[in-house]
Amino acid sequence: MREGQSYRRTKELCAFHLPLRLGTLEAGARQRNGVSGTSTVPFDYCELVFCDERNNPPTTGLVSSRHRVYWICLLIVSALSVVLWYNHVTKLNVTIMANVGLRGYVRITSGQMDQYLDVHCKECALVSSSGQMLKAGKGKEIDELDCVIRMNNAPTVGYEHDVGSKTSLRVVSHTSVPLILKNETYYFQQSAGTVYVVWGPERNMRQDGKGKIFNVLLKAAKKYSHAKIYVVTREKIQYCDGLFQNETGKNRMQSGAFLSTGFFTMVLAMDMCDSIQVYGMISDDYCSQANHTAVPYHYYERGRMDECRMYRVHEKARRGGHRFITEKAIYGRWASHKKMQFHHPSWTARENVS
Repeated sequence: MREGQSYRRTKELCAFHLPLRLGTLEAGARQRNGVSGTSTVPFDYCELVFCDERNNPPTTGLVSSRHRVYWICLLIVSALSVVLWYNHVTKLNVTIMANVGLRGYVRITSGQMDQYLDVHCKECALVSSSGQMLKAGKGKEIDELDCVIRMNNAPTVGYEHDVGSKTSLRVVSHTSVPLILKNETYYFQQSAGTVYVVWGPERNMRQDGKGKIFNVLLKAAKKYSHAKIYVVTREKIQYCDGLFQNETGKNRMQSGAFLSTGFFTMVLAMDMCDSIQVYGMISDDYCSQANHTAVPYHYYERGRMDECRMYRVHEKARRGGHRFITEKAIYGRWASHKKMQFHHPSWTARENVS
């Protein structure tokens, strides 16, 4: 490569990088290049290292030497930028994680898994599995909304008057997948129009043949080719972990907590719905009220531990518990900024939820 070409090639590289203000060194450089004026105007580092080739063409050795100086300075500036950015993020105490939206839910197929969830609803009903739904009488109201979201294997048959009969989408925990598969004909054939979104830890959802839950879901997807079975991606789960930490100031894993299916359901509802009507979900202070009503943890499971007692046990668990009460406080905060209303029991979102 000729001398002039080598210089021009090196100079072109400078156009991709930020100019540096070099203070007094800048003024001296301007004098050497015959530039008038004060040093208050920024002087491009590229101009300092590489003189104007028309007036002072460099030699090959000079270009090589100055090129090395340039890259050393660039490395220093890049390192300083990373340090400043890290310091800024640390002071903010936030988790940087992009919301991948509906690309956080990918369909299980026998081929390439690149089909993302494509659902949008104007108004959604998010129906809790709580015993609060018993004698709610909200079935007709729920079924009239555009989309109805349910959780795990919560049934509608026999409970239509209270919870409705329509199911657009189910969010299913990895622990509830066996319950779904026990009645797979109903869920994946008779209810073929329902979308299933399954979440779980990496050890159960890995796609290298070692993820037990993913393997059985893949088998079901092959058997029922029209079934709409999706999984929550690892990136989306990490995003949800970041949401929890941003809202509580606590690292989920270090605090020994597991996010509930309700948490993933609420996040998905905010992704796919313009407005959300939530049914059967209590507020964070409900169980502390002296006159609160004792109801089963699930409306379809009688005789088990009541809801408030279950919530308290999980909230205080050192390891492996869901933070149900904390999550309800988070929902209350979100509802103050989103189109979200709570029914049966009805409660109002609060701006400052502790």
